[in-house]
Amino acid sequence: MDTPTSNRTSISNRMKFPHLRQDFAASLVVFLVALPLCVGVAVASGVPAELGLVTGIVGGLVTGLLPGSSLQVSGPAAGLTVLVFEAVQEYGLPVLGVIVLATGLIQLAMGALKLGRYFRAISVAVVEGMLAGIGLVLIAGQLYSVAGAEAPASGLGKLAGLPGLIADSAGSTEALASFGLGAGTIAVLVLWKHLPKKVRTVPGALGAVALATLVTLAFSLPVATVEVKGLLGSIQLPGFESVGELASLGVLGTVAAFVLIASAESLFSAAAVDRLHDGPRTEYDKELMAQGAGNTVCGLLGALPMTAVIVRSSANVQAGARTKASRVMHGVWLLLFAALLPAVLAYIPLPALAGILVHAGWKLIPLRGIVSLWREHRGEALILIVTAVSIVAISMFEGVLIGLALAVAKTAWEASHLKLEVIDKGAGPVQAYLSGNATFLRLPKILDNLEALPQDRPVELDLSGLHHLDHACRTALETWAERHSAKGTEPVKVTTP
Repeated sequence: MDTPTSNRTSISNRMKFPHLRQDFAASLVVFLVALPLCVGVAVASGVPAELGLVTGIVGGLVTGLLPGSSLQVSGPAAGLTVLVFEAVQEYGLPVLGVIVLATGLIQLAMGALKLGRYFRAISVAVVEGMLAGIGLVLIAGQLYSVAGAEAPASGLGKLAGLPGLIADSAGSTEALASFGLGAGTIAVLVLWKHLPKKVRTVPGALGAVALATLVTLAFSLPVATVEVKGLLGSIQLPGFESVGELASLGVLGTVAAFVLIASAESLFSAAAVDRLHDGPRTEYDKELMAQGAGNTVCGLLGALPMTAVIVRSSANVQAGARTKASRVMHGVWLLLFAALLPAVLAYIPLPALAGILVHAGWKLIPLRGIVSLWREHRGEALILIVTAVSIVAISMFEGVLIGLALAVAKTAWEASHLKLEVIDKGAGPVQAYLSGNATFLRLPKILDNLEALPQDRPVELDLSGLHHLDHACRTALETWAERHSAKGTEPVKVTTP
């Protein structure tokens, strides 16, 4: 029988946490979505599986508690997998912690300087091209893991080696078993949305991994499984020797790539999540600081870098989350799993995790978006494609820089778009109309066209159609107007904007 005191306590709790029931249910859904992805991203990044869980836990308990975006969920992301793998291969796991730590500190500084909002100014085509390039490299690399083989180092090498991989796999029982399990996992993920609603209460990634694990155990398939080291055994605190690696230009370039990609992906994800709900809008500078705090802690623990993840965030919103409590609780469930049930990871087959990441990589490629972009904004589509191809052909960092350079060049070209219309009726004044943006970039062409006008006729130069007229152009046009007319001809008449 409830006492008055217990009733008052219950009412008080409901007033303090009015949405606790919805947030609790949503946290369980996000936990089930995050669990296989945390493990899969860690394995694909070439680090112990537990480090993926560490980043997921920090994303819930640290970033989740901080202000910024109330419903966005952070953790290890497929979008950084390729870059992390390259960093681990080149510099080693201890240096990864230093790179992530430096990334977090820079994000904190950028948020404090209120630079978060400016990430929204990055061309969407560059970001989508970046994700598409990552997706292509991720798919190509994980296809080797699906077949139980080792992938080449470069993006082009991965693509070029696929025919040989297929030929080699056809003659190996173990490779065929591994490939079949991975392909089955992808098929389950693709078909999951067509299953009955009751079945779909379980997240597709978790269902696919669970089925693959059961099949592996039932048929004793000869496939590799996750290597378990234990949570504490996987954490490597960065030492002073690793910190010294920050003097290397290569490491600094990797830090810059981490900062750019992690920040852009997080803030673009925040904008997308804001469109999914009617709650408080994201405060971009605070969200960047929250991401920085999370990455700083991840770096101190030697774990993977984090970003906001749209898959987990959308699952959080769709599950009915109302406050940040859902993402914090999802971090608690990850911590409990990592502390109490780490041995379960040892049963998960690696081809199944590779299949999940192949599916995730495919979703990073905006095929429909490229088609519509090509029809409406061909220049943006070219930037997207060139960025993606550059990432595959060269590297992540250089590919993103090429994309940004193209976006800046395109903007400069469009900003200097100028039209000169000349009307000459054979008698009377020659009328010249300038419209658009008159900048120094187009000054040579402007002067060439104006100097070609007849000097023995009156000229009327109308500048009222200009949106922008910089100082260099104004000075050059005034000088031309003073000198153009021949003696005995009326001076050029200029109508200024």
